[in-house]
Amino acid sequence: MSTTRRNFIATAATVAAGTAVAAASPIIHMEKSKYPVVHHVFFWLKNPGSTEDRDKIIAGLKTLRQIDVIKDLRIGVVASTEKRDVVDNSWAVSELMFFSDLEGQASYQSHPIHQEFIKNCSHLWEKVIVYDAVDAE
Repeated sequence: MSTTRRNFIATAATVAAGTAVAAASPIIHMEKSKYPVVHHVFFWLKNPGSTEDRDKIIAGLKTLRQIDVIKDLRIGVVASTEKRDVVDNSWAVSELMFFSDLEGQASYQSHPIHQEFIKNCSHLWEKVIVYDAVDAE
């Protein structure tokens, strides 16, 4: 019985020590992003209350999904979230794109489908702001 108790105590001590080490130095393993280049665009409409104009821009943005260098495309409208000083909800439509590399993002800019979107929809927006980023990790 004494041996069983000693084995239990030794095992418990080992488990406790392992838990303490793991807690003291957490291992954070984040998978490297497959699409590290982000292109986020915000559109302000010339006619801010026009659902028709908003829908035309959204339809135009959907055509960009045909461009093969765009790995993921999200189209959004303003969310009804809590009003705070740090939240800008003055825009109407946004697009969030992901690319594998900067070369892909650069080729998107001159792609005929993107140029066609600009030609067909630019008369609908008053202002556009673009935020481009690459993963920092």
